[in-house]
Amino acid sequence: MRDVVVVGGGPAGSRAAALLARGHDVLVLEEHGESGVPVQCAGLVTDDVVKLSGVDPDIITTLFGAEVVFPDGSALTVRSKVPKARTIDRRQMDSRMADAAMAAGAEYSYRERYVSHSTQGGVRVRTDIGEHGCRLLVGADGHTSAVSRSLGNTPREYIRGMQADVAMRMEDQELFRVRLGSENAPGFFTWEIPCGDYTRVGLCTSWSAGPPVDHLRRLLRRIGAEDRVIAMHSGKIPLGGIGRTVSDRCMLVGDAACQVKPVSGGGLYPGLTAAGILADVVDAALREDDLSERRLSRYAKGCDHAFGKELSRGYMLRRMLLRMDDGDLDAAGAYASREDVRSILDGIEIDRPSDVIGSLVRHPRAALAALPILMRCIF
Repeated sequence: MRDVVVVGGGPAGSRAAALLARGHDVLVLEEHGESGVPVQCAGLVTDDVVKLSGVDPDIITTLFGAEVVFPDGSALTVRSKVPKARTIDRRQMDSRMADAAMAAGAEYSYRERYVSHSTQGGVRVRTDIGEHGCRLLVGADGHTSAVSRSLGNTPREYIRGMQADVAMRMEDQELFRVRLGSENAPGFFTWEIPCGDYTRVGLCTSWSAGPPVDHLRRLLRRIGAEDRVIAMHSGKIPLGGIGRTVSDRCMLVGDAACQVKPVSGGGLYPGLTAAGILADVVDAALREDDLSERRLSRYAKGCDHAFGKELSRGYMLRRMLLRMDDGDLDAAGAYASREDVRSILDGIEIDRPSDVIGSLVRHPRAALAALPILMRCIF
């Protein structure tokens, strides 16, 4: 009987496996033929994420800020003197993380899909090709996690995303561009990320807006890249949290646990942070031979302490965004262009975007100027 079976060989699953395999027998079930496929991420990461990953992905470009384009065409540039993010090849990073987990002792079984499990004196994991016995099951099987559904979980909402790599070089390789508004990406935003000789162009939309393909086509036409597509990827992102992340002999991590930043849709920072917390809790629980929900709940408490407030604040900001029409977004753009506000925005951290709220509150004049917009979005 294995100590741990991890369902899903993405970043969160591979990192948890790498940490646990140092002292335990770990099997990773990955339904695809290799790690990192299909690609479902813009590949924009911070140095903290790189550190948490445990590997050294190749850096394509280093970004110092962003240009935000509002519905009326006005633009605001936020720039820092220090790097804010790096662009990487996510397929490569995922592959290296899986290699690191295997080097630590984890076994990977590719093209094997989780079907169900039962917990009676251990865990019996049923797949499309057989069964595995283990002491603990970790669900890291992404946005449509079957393990999470087995616990009765449903995210508050999904957003849909679509991205294309295009053979076009952005003039400024240190800034990425974001576009807001109902014509661009209803309920979310677009992105154009410089990657040297090519650019990653994508967007997410609210589920109610329908498939994002037409919005992406319009964006590609707008920037003159409709006939320069090299590759295209699509997927969905769970937002807003779920009911349970632990039960007897079962835990969730990453997108399966809805550990995703609601403002940006990014899940690497919270998911990799959670993987480290999970490994610590599981290591102790296995040694104590206590894999009850009560014992494993220390994981949920640890995650809440580490990034729970950020996710809660982020979802509050998302709900405010959904209440804003294009006129509200233009007004927010004018407000953000104020010198006292821009100086605050220049210091925003990508992994902790809601911290900007606290910074604005500490500047009464800036907060007062934002009051009409906030009132419109809250009520």
